[in-house]
Amino acid sequence: MPEIHNMTMNFGPQHPAAHGVLRLVLEMDGEVIERADPHIGLLHRGTEKLAESKPYNQSIGYMDRLDYVSMMCNEHAYVLAIEKLLGVTPPIRARYIRVMFDEITRVLNHLMWLGAHGLDIGAMSMFLYCFREREDLMDVYEAVSGTRMHATYYRPGGVYRDLPAEMPAYQVTANRSKAEVKKINSNRRGSLLDFIADFTDRFPDRIDEYETLLTDNRIWKQRTVGIGVVSPERAIELGFTGPMLRGSGVEWDLRRKQPYEVYDQLDFAIPVGVNGDCYDRYLVRVEEMRQSNAIIRQCVDWLRNNPGPVIVDDHKLVPPRRETMKDDMESLIHHFKLFTEGYCVPPGEVYACVEHPKGEFGIYLVSDGANKPYRLKVRAPGFVHLSSLNEMVQGHMLADVVAVLGTQDIVFGEVDR
Repeated sequence: MPEIHNMTMNFGPQHPAAHGVLRLVLEMDGEVIERADPHIGLLHRGTEKLAESKPYNQSIGYMDRLDYVSMMCNEHAYVLAIEKLLGVTPPIRARYIRVMFDEITRVLNHLMWLGAHGLDIGAMSMFLYCFREREDLMDVYEAVSGTRMHATYYRPGGVYRDLPAEMPAYQVTANRSKAEVKKINSNRRGSLLDFIADFTDRFPDRIDEYETLLTDNRIWKQRTVGIGVVSPERAIELGFTGPMLRGSGVEWDLRRKQPYEVYDQLDFAIPVGVNGDCYDRYLVRVEEMRQSNAIIRQCVDWLRNNPGPVIVDDHKLVPPRRETMKDDMESLIHHFKLFTEGYCVPPGEVYACVEHPKGEFGIYLVSDGANKPYRLKVRAPGFVHLSSLNEMVQGHMLADVVAVLGTQDIVFGEVDR
């Protein structure tokens, strides 16, 4: 009998199911994985180092680019850290707007995850269904910040500006008739809040459609049930957070356990899994979309009835309005100083974290009293989850590596920051 040697093979870095520039070195005994060694370093953003050379305000946009599917949630942690050091509390309306956009971002993230995860495992239609709803929420991002992805909307002291009073509408073009435009603009006749309210009315039925396609689908269950099982004790030891931890049956959610902004005033549940496998993590994320939808609706109702300021009135921290800046010398000086020098943050160290769609996203910030951080460290959930990949795929088949990678919901901007 010839002696059979283990085979070593590369998975990625340009594999369509690698969720970014991941290179996995797999040691295999036939089809079975014996060891998986994730190699990172192929997308080095250098965000932590760049932040140390720029005034605080100029790094907000870098946070968007860390996990480029959960943009505003990244900004939120960074802005919270600065506010803690400055001792600033944003107006209540700004806090509701932040919570609403955190949850819009969570839905955006989970839709991207569900579409890509389904596509990885062979459910092509899921990708097309999920991107239909993502498009509406991307329009909301664009309406409020001017850009579809890297919003830079949260600012120390509040948010950049209030919600627009009208929703941008589609125009008649050579490829789009007047009747078509009238139909797709039917829910864009009011304000941004009206558009979001309309989305929250439609979205539960859309989630039902996703579940009809997947939840009881025989092939989907064969590919996910019993794959990548992590016990609750082991999930805690490995440092899991977010849906990865809740999928293993541990009820831990920073929005409930360490409330920030206005989460303690909102009504929502924390979904948890039972078996800790890929299927449970899928169910947890789908239910999270339903809960996020309910939170968004509560925020819309509150924001409709409570107008007010959305950022603190302190020109040492926030630039004056442009019309004031054109007329008033003091305002011009404030504007010039803010955009050239920034503001100095009192010396100290702080850790601020949010319940990011992927888990606990934290910013450890050290200030020496200058106008830029002395040290900035990002606690990225994807990095922690990727480190468990070897343990999760051992003994599984090659095709299951794709399912486990998908269920971890990794984005490499934050892994290789």
